[in-house]
Amino acid sequence: MLSARFARLFAIVIALVAWVGIGIHVEAQWRLTGSLLGAIWVLAGYFTVLTNLLVAIAFTIQALRRDGLGPRAHAFVAINIALVGIVYALLLRGLVDLTAGAAVANVLLHMVTPVVVPLFWLLFVPRGALTMRDPLIWAIYPVVYLVYALVRGTAQGHFAYPFIDYIDLGIPQVAVTVIVITLAYLAAGWLMVLLDRRLAR
Repeated sequence: MLSARFARLFAIVIALVAWVGIGIHVEAQWRLTGSLLGAIWVLAGYFTVLTNLLVAIAFTIQALRRDGLGPRAHAFVAINIALVGIVYALLLRGLVDLTAGAAVANVLLHMVTPVVVPLFWLLFVPRGALTMRDPLIWAIYPVVYLVYALVRGTAQGHFAYPFIDYIDLGIPQVAVTVIVITLAYLAAGWLMVLLDRRLAR
């Protein structure tokens, strides 16, 4: 493990990256809607924003508390923000042309935090605490989000992500995509557990 001082500095940087990225998104959406509450409501529909908010809060706590977060909390945050980066790279990259602040926020929230948060877990988090049951618990978060996004998208007639738009793509195609993502998520989680055990030895 590297020094606690360097870990705290790295945590501060991660928290700042997440807060700045979210702040840019809120400001840009505020301009479009003309309402702060409206902007927050729109952004609350996106897994990327919600998960980066989770990163921002978690690493603010990590930076402020001497004992920081527990190993399981760190692993939970790491795997979910990694999901953000992987899904963006495979399914969303290039779908929308972004400029100015939106482009900066996109890089921070889709590319930077999905790399640095798992890196923090790899370098600084104590080993040996994870179990094979943990990925099943972590998966509750994206599953709950999926239900929320489908209900919200159905009510609004607009889905946060095109690959869950069952009205346009059809239920079978969306179901296959969701199943593949879920299985990949669980596999990645169990690989994290195995890596954690190996590093503990």
